[in-house]
Amino acid sequence: MLVRHGYQGFRFRDIADRLGTTRAAVHYHYGNKQKLCEAVVVQYITTLLGRWEHNWASEKIFSDKIIGMMEANRERYLVFNPTGRTTNPWSLISRMRVDRDLIGPKAQDAINGFGITLERLIIAAIGQAVMRGELVADIPRRDVALQLVAIADSAGAITQDGGGFERLDQLYRSFARIVEHAYGRARGDAAPPGIASIAGGRPGA
Repeated sequence: MLVRHGYQGFRFRDIADRLGTTRAAVHYHYGNKQKLCEAVVVQYITTLLGRWEHNWASEKIFSDKIIGMMEANRERYLVFNPTGRTTNPWSLISRMRVDRDLIGPKAQDAINGFGITLERLIIAAIGQAVMRGELVADIPRRDVALQLVAIADSAGAITQDGGGFERLDQLYRSFARIVEHAYGRARGDAAPPGIASIAGGRPGA
């Protein structure tokens, strides 16, 4: 309901109907709408970051970790857009940023900390990839992480502007290819400039 209607359209009556209980019971448990919203946002972000920590700390190669984050976005998108061809809002974080001044300090802190924590997870994953020889040592770790955080932050808007998930899919995959091309093992193993000309042209010529 928060995703579809935002904070202003988030009503105890609708919540009680959905849960099969009374408004009084919801009020008793949470106190007011802001506290209920805070509980939902904090729990959602905590769960999401836990899932992404598992992804970024896994033994997968770095490009597959990028795709793993994309697939988490796709799974969430399909909850609200089951045909894969609609543009219904699906990102709770994006929606709550719009209502930032209404949602309470704990929810605000969770949203503010989301990007910081995700950046830290990605930087650690880059370090892991460098240690394994998968990425070169001089990769600009924070720059790469910031770009991925920006994609994650904008994911909801990208699917709405693009008319579906395809554009976001392309963005994640193209960024993974750029990182691999610019900072992957192949670059580290490349011959020094000038070797091809000394050998008399391209191999096979």
